Amino acid sequence: MSRTIDTRSGVRTGLFIGGEERFTEEVLQVADPGKKGVVVGEAASASEEDVADAVVAAKSAYPAWASLSAEARAAAMTDAIAGIADDRDTDAAILSQENGKVRMEAWIDALVFEIRWNLALTLADVVETGKTLPAIPGAIPVSTEVSFQPLGVVTIIVPFNWPIAILGAALPHALLAGNTVIVKAPPSTPLATARLVQRIAEKLPAGVLNVITGNDEKMSGLIQNPDVAKVCFTGSVNGGKRIMEMASKTLTRVTLELGGNDAAIFLEDAILDDAHIDRLFAAIYDTTGQICMNAKRVFVHRSRQDELVAGLEARLNQVKLGYGLDEGTTMGPLHQPAQKAFVEEIIQEAKDAGADVREYGELPGGDLAGGNFLRPAMVIDPDVSLRVVTQEQFGPVIPIIAFDAEEEAVALANDTWAGLCGSVWTASADAANRVGSQLECGYVWVNDHGATRLDLRAPFGGMKGSGFGREQGIEGVRAFQDTRSIATIDPEALATMAH
Repeated sequence: MSRTIDTRSGVRTGLFIGGEERFTEEVLQVADPGKKGVVVGEAASASEEDVADAVVAAKSAYPAWASLSAEARAAAMTDAIAGIADDRDTDAAILSQENGKVRMEAWIDALVFEIRWNLALTLADVVETGKTLPAIPGAIPVSTEVSFQPLGVVTIIVPFNWPIAILGAALPHALLAGNTVIVKAPPSTPLATARLVQRIAEKLPAGVLNVITGNDEKMSGLIQNPDVAKVCFTGSVNGGKRIMEMASKTLTRVTLELGGNDAAIFLEDAILDDAHIDRLFAAIYDTTGQICMNAKRVFVHRSRQDELVAGLEARLNQVKLGYGLDEGTTMGPLHQPAQKAFVEEIIQEAKDAGADVREYGELPGGDLAGGNFLRPAMVIDPDVSLRVVTQEQFGPVIPIIAFDAEEEAVALANDTWAGLCGSVWTASADAANRVGSQLECGYVWVNDHGATRLDLRAPFGGMKGSGFGREQGIEGVRAFQDTRSIATIDPEALATMAH
């Protein structure tokens, strides 16, 4: 049954631990980034004791869940996801208010979670597929069965920008592999995520899936408790470093999906029709630029630069900044005032350095005047040492940099701390393969870029400072398993060695 919530009167969510909802005296007040001083709702704020209880609940539920076959777990997960779409409109409205992004993006956020969940379930028949290594007479006197086993209790920590969709890249894979899970929702956007996960958890055995919300300073038990086998974290580079340092104390495994500084390379023969420019525009400015795999740097052959800039400019002139739930809004506010201040700072730095900075749209007024709104911008041919080029902007601004030779473009693209994604735009399949294979990143698009174009069946993850480990696909399941080898003496092979 759909739970209708009047989002105008505020939303309240609790913790969900061991099959029971739990409210706390201390709460997180969730701010509306579009309307200064407005509170969207309240989420429970877990104590260290609540966190410890969640680990105990997940550990207690683990043996029974892990003992099920992958097919049995898949059947339970199929039942648990049933009817999830009934609340999608409400989930999207809440997420839009707490995050700031437009309603349609919030709606897609919840949709992608469901798609990823169902795709993971298609892998049930190979989750436990191992291999047999036969004995070799005269050399190896054992036959060995190599199989897979779940890890135990897993913590999954998701970020504010696409929290539900990103959760879908890890949660179903962890559960299908036989682990029990604690989901840590983001402290600034906990409401929609906590609601959705609790609806699923209520249909699974108690303790298999738990939900924690609260301030980060009380969350160390989700990482350093020796009963936590793995932490899967999506977030900033600095956040990933802190997680990794904390996890090292107990040798807890980690998967880190961190920030990016994605390069989009437009070769001389790139197709720049409306369809391709639309894709690029979305890849840059979706979610007000606050997506790790957005294009963050555009390198374009000098002969095509003016054409590409003109194409983006035509779309930027149509941007309507406004409240995410308002009809006609195409771009919402940045999520946090601090992020708005940072993006303003790097734009001003580019202006002060003499770069050609072009800004578009009108800032909203009225009750939105104090929101975290920022006019989208392009920076044409900035010095490549400026922060708008070297750092992840995570906002609605993009540097457009001309190059003369393909080798120059590849070198510029790889000259960064990051290695999440990249793209090559060309009419030549050979050129796409040649350039794409040289990019130092975990995922490459051809004539496309961005989160909405991700193949949800394929492994995804970064290189260099963008983290390590892979999510999605069978590789995403294996990330939540360990291998076990069982060797059995083969008498005949052993006898052969004896002679």
